[in-house]
Amino acid sequence: MSNAQSLDIPEVLKEDDRPKWDNKFQYILSCVGFAVGLGNVWRFPYLCQIYGGGAFLIPYVIALIFEGIPLFHLELAIGQRLRKGGIGVWNTISPYFGGVGISSLMVSFIVSLYYNTVLAWVMWYFINSFQEPLPWSACPLNGNRTGYIEECHESTAVNYFWYRKALNIGSDIIDSGNLQWWLVLCLALCWAIVYICTIRGIESTGKAIYVTAIFPYLVLTIFLVRGLTLPGATEGLVYFFTPNMNILKNPRVWLDAATQIFFSLSLAFGGLIAFSSYNSPKNDCEKDAVTIAIVNSMTSLYASIPIFSILGFKATTRYWDCLDRNIIGIINEFDLPDQSILRDNYTIWFGFLNTTHPKKIASLKLRSCDLQEFLEQSASGTGLAFIVFTEAIILMPGSQGWAVLFFVMLFSLGLSSMFGNIEGVLTPLLDLHVVSKSVPKEVLSGIICLVSFVTALCFTLRSGSYWLEVFDSYAGSLPLLIITFFEVTGVVYVYGIKRFSDDVKWMTGRQPNFYWQVSWRIISPLLMLTVFIAFVTLQTQKQPSYGAWNPKYKDFPMKEEKDYPAWILAICVLLVVLPCIFIPMVAFYHLIKRVLGRRKKEGT
Repeated sequence: MSNAQSLDIPEVLKEDDRPKWDNKFQYILSCVGFAVGLGNVWRFPYLCQIYGGGAFLIPYVIALIFEGIPLFHLELAIGQRLRKGGIGVWNTISPYFGGVGISSLMVSFIVSLYYNTVLAWVMWYFINSFQEPLPWSACPLNGNRTGYIEECHESTAVNYFWYRKALNIGSDIIDSGNLQWWLVLCLALCWAIVYICTIRGIESTGKAIYVTAIFPYLVLTIFLVRGLTLPGATEGLVYFFTPNMNILKNPRVWLDAATQIFFSLSLAFGGLIAFSSYNSPKNDCEKDAVTIAIVNSMTSLYASIPIFSILGFKATTRYWDCLDRNIIGIINEFDLPDQSILRDNYTIWFGFLNTTHPKKIASLKLRSCDLQEFLEQSASGTGLAFIVFTEAIILMPGSQGWAVLFFVMLFSLGLSSMFGNIEGVLTPLLDLHVVSKSVPKEVLSGIICLVSFVTALCFTLRSGSYWLEVFDSYAGSLPLLIITFFEVTGVVYVYGIKRFSDDVKWMTGRQPNFYWQVSWRIISPLLMLTVFIAFVTLQTQKQPSYGAWNPKYKDFPMKEEKDYPAWILAICVLLVVLPCIFIPMVAFYHLIKRVLGRRKKEGT
């Protein structure tokens, strides 16, 4: 407690040489760009799709109010008041909490590795989007040119391009294979772009953010206008907004809502603390926190409308194709005139013929065509971006242009989030003076990007996408919960909630009201503890497994479910433990140091 000296006099503000944002709008854009990422486009719509449409918004909004916004405000406020990066802030609060900052740095570094790999995949698709026709629109011919390649013919052209042409994926996580040169080149290009944009810290990212944060909203608006004009858009939106309230009885819905809010706001990475540390101390961080958190959530909703419009179009198109195949089969079998059976009267004809000629109808083996079934075909993450959405784009007139726009939007979303991840690594290193002040910031940024690129090469192997899933599931989930729990505990019970409230009043001119107080003291820590226990319980209830793309699997193109080998499970545990271990290690180090110092003093 003695280490967290009173900050009533602005002694921490003596760092006149600390960089500052050019203006408030630049700071807001940077925070929005960091918080709004790929998850807003491909994770949130998926959760709405599988959890009763509009019903999911109920637990989502509750989690936003009592978990997301309070924790977001806490990070912005403490960074702005102490004007230090992640490690500096927690060392100032108490040396025993110094490990919290190191843990945030580690998570930011690890997540940056695989996050930029996803951007490399996006880059590869973007490059291929300039081909006419799109390379994932049709299956390639086999070597004899007598038919299609079997793997593609048994699945789809979209699946084949993703799994074979883009990833060249192995059939097992232990089947590493060689580096895929096209992915290595795309990865190098992505890290080069990140380096150029972060070369001078916020002095360079602050300029780039005007493009990377605003452009996705422009593209989303274009997709919104186009999506609403497509046939089937209404059905997609009705499916999205129609609530299934019974789904709220499922506790998994509440867990996923809390988790989505937590991760979508980019809490615990250290990037928000770093960004706010470059603010003027007399800045209304409360207003900023509420504004940015609401913009982030509204972006998820805004992105879901064009997504579901286009998914409705895709479902309707597949529904029509299903009806057309059945109609052709019936007309040929019963020798009926063309156009006698149409989509509108198919159900009447089918019912009549099934009653009068049941054996003939049964012999045709007609498919069951149900629009609702097509609407319920869900996918998340890479499955939504690189399979479901790319398949929908093929069906749209001018598909080449829409593909280019879509992947530029994804790249912009990911790039602005990468700025925050890199800042979460760079700012603490600068504040700690790990390297000499004579080393230019450009060199340090270059070293970070180069080390990250070399480390991330493991994701360009044939098993790379399996490993990316491992990193995302373990390094990018549980550690963030643990870090944020210690953040709120450190501020409320070590730094002191009264002192923190006084700091907020000094910065904003307002004392934090009852909502903030009860959220910081009780509700947010309890919610995080509940999510943590539920998350661990669900993880331990079943053997961790992954879906392998195996053309030799008997149920192909279904993925083959495989259990992780024991040594990979050990790596999974390591990915959770490695970032978090610094919290007790640093505390234990300072405890031993204090005990030894006291004994030495008593000995003299």
